[in-house]
Amino acid sequence: MKHLKINSTHDLRKEGKSFYWASFFLPRKSKLEAGTLYSICRYFDNIADENNEDKTVFLRESIEQIKKDKKNDVNIFLKKNNINVTIFSDLIEGLIIDQKTVIIKNRNDLIKYSYHVAGTVGLMMSKIIGVKSDKAAPCAIDLGIAMQLTNIARDVYEDAQMQRVYLPSEWLPNINLLNLKDKNSINLDQEKQISDAIHRIIDLSNNFYKNGFAGLRFIPLKTRLGIYIAANVYRGIGIKIKKNGKKYLKKRIYLNSFEKTLITIKSIILFIFIPIINYKYLILRENLPNENL
Repeated sequence: MKHLKINSTHDLRKEGKSFYWASFFLPRKSKLEAGTLYSICRYFDNIADENNEDKTVFLRESIEQIKKDKKNDVNIFLKKNNINVTIFSDLIEGLIIDQKTVIIKNRNDLIKYSYHVAGTVGLMMSKIIGVKSDKAAPCAIDLGIAMQLTNIARDVYEDAQMQRVYLPSEWLPNINLLNLKDKNSINLDQEKQISDAIHRIIDLSNNFYKNGFAGLRFIPLKTRLGIYIAANVYRGIGIKIKKNGKKYLKKRIYLNSFEKTLITIKSIILFIFIPIINYKYLILRENLPNENL
């Protein structure tokens, strides 16, 4: 395994900007552990995307090494935080999916993929911030899925440049990879079709965010606000995309500091009224074999 540097918030500050913003509302220990988890996930994600080469063998060997070697840094981190290694293995399986031509046919494929690459992270993060109740697992997974759906909606053009399409093909019957890679190859009707699919992803993500919020009651009070702010800031990216109308944009949509500040203030106000809002968990997906590990 290549050198893995963990226990750092540098990557979180540089690449996980939305969560880093919200991490100021987390206790120091939770912030450091979250930064460590992020750096581990970022390490394997970067390896998976390196040079467009197939890294399946490396990823499979890495997870076997982590499982077998009790002195492995990742193994030690997972055990310290009571994270079942099978959950981390599910994350690696998501990265392996990306090594081949990604085929997302429908909503179920989309949700399954999002679980592997992000729902797993939500589940691991819940352990780090001290969640004890088994009832919280579906909510933690769904919050991770919601954030991944936001990523997909934001990164359609960039993903296409990497030969990846995560928008379900059922939603885009007349669109191919070339259309997504080159805006000049599409007409107005095709642009609308792409935009409609992106907006559909955002609408779906909003339902998953609400499921995530339904689990806030299981989160210790000292970490609850930080998670709520992080989710709302990330959710704000999708809201901003929809405000741009039915356009297929080449550039990523980011939130500036002013926008993050407004969302943070609004989140703090709403946080007070969460018992009144009373978010309900709705069944949006099938049960996963490992969600209660």
